Amino acid sequence: MPTALIILAAGQGSRMNSDLPKVLHKIAGTSLLAHAMGSADALMPQRCVVVAGHEAELVRAEALSLGVVDVVLQGEQLGTGHAVLQARDALSDFDGDALVLYGDTPFISPETLEKLAEARKDHAVVVLGFEAADAGRYGRLITDGTKLDRIVEFKDATSEERAVTLCNSGVIAADSKVLFDLLDAVKNDNAAGEYYLPDVVAIARERGLSAGFVTCDESETLGINTRAELARAEGIFQEMKRAEALENGVTLLAPETVFFASDTFIGRDAVIEQNVVFGPEVTIESGALIRAFSHLEGCHVSRGAIIGPYARLRPGAEISEDVRIGNFVEIKNATIAEGAKVNHLSYVGDASVGLRSNLGAGTVTCNYDGVMKHRTEIGNDVFIGSSTMLVAPVSVGNRAMTASGSVITTNVPAEALAIGRAKQVNKLGLAEKLFARLQAIKAKKSAGKS
Repeated sequence: MPTALIILAAGQGSRMNSDLPKVLHKIAGTSLLAHAMGSADALMPQRCVVVAGHEAELVRAEALSLGVVDVVLQGEQLGTGHAVLQARDALSDFDGDALVLYGDTPFISPETLEKLAEARKDHAVVVLGFEAADAGRYGRLITDGTKLDRIVEFKDATSEERAVTLCNSGVIAADSKVLFDLLDAVKNDNAAGEYYLPDVVAIARERGLSAGFVTCDESETLGINTRAELARAEGIFQEMKRAEALENGVTLLAPETVFFASDTFIGRDAVIEQNVVFGPEVTIESGALIRAFSHLEGCHVSRGAIIGPYARLRPGAEISEDVRIGNFVEIKNATIAEGAKVNHLSYVGDASVGLRSNLGAGTVTCNYDGVMKHRTEIGNDVFIGSSTMLVAPVSVGNRAMTASGSVITTNVPAEALAIGRAKQVNKLGLAEKLFARLQAIKAKKSAGKS
């Protein structure tokens, strides 16, 4: 059955104490909204409608960046049922199931949503529930065997119903046309004066339609409403990613100190040392070594490469096999070819470094002129002397060398030695005279203060 997602993302999230809409706060470098959308990828949804409200344009921009979606506006916050109804026009030509998810609930697993979709074969409406350790003020699922009879909000529940521990996650699946038809019958005659989405269950049963439920672990239903909950969710996510990496054959020397982005990919037999941080869009191939205190984002590291310690790989860094990136080295938008070495305290940006080339300590590609970026091209088997400044645009040919301390402003031909520094002049005896003069000045100042 074709599936359309309806993701509710209109809330302000006032308890976050933020100018940013709640669903745009991030876990592992990815917005809560993206996590919610991604959880349903296994269902291969044909349509996705995001219901926005607070700071709708920011939510719209994020939603559109994540794929082809419709973004609709809930101008007035009148409850979850009212929010879902805002998606009706966007899905007027859709024939299939609608799955309602929440933009602030990032951990519902693909397996759980597949169970929900499977249950739809037997029921007109299916709700996701969970057994709560502390049911608190959650809505309760009132069941009759394998069927769902109704959902009761805590404030409307009897003492007997409050004793039930099977709680409502808010996630619901139904035929889209049936869902909107049921929502038309929902009333707001409740303590909050809102249109509750869960009321569609009782209405469905009154109409002779079957309602069912599936369950998941309570941890999947964690909603994010405060900064503390966001931090807790980050911790949960990192624990899951670390466990996944270890299970996949990655060595983490101190797992609790390694932080992943949501899309980090690391091949087996890679070794990740302590206090490594991965930003978005990082791929590490099998057998690579990422040494302690390195930070990587938007980069690719090939088999056998050694990175760090204390290295930074920025977006566009392409590190080939058996490359050595030393400590306190930064690489940005640059390709480092097989067997090359970029040694400590160097910066390589907007550049290409050829096979087996060696960049000495303190090498800098001076890529920015204050207005535009320029490229540096370094050939194969090149030796760049320590503290060389390569002022782009500039190229260094195969098997060429630069003298230490040079400022290279013109292209260096293949096999040439480039020397770009002022001639050294030694003034014999002048150092002793200068020291004496400076010490006298210092002594005079000290005497004046006393």
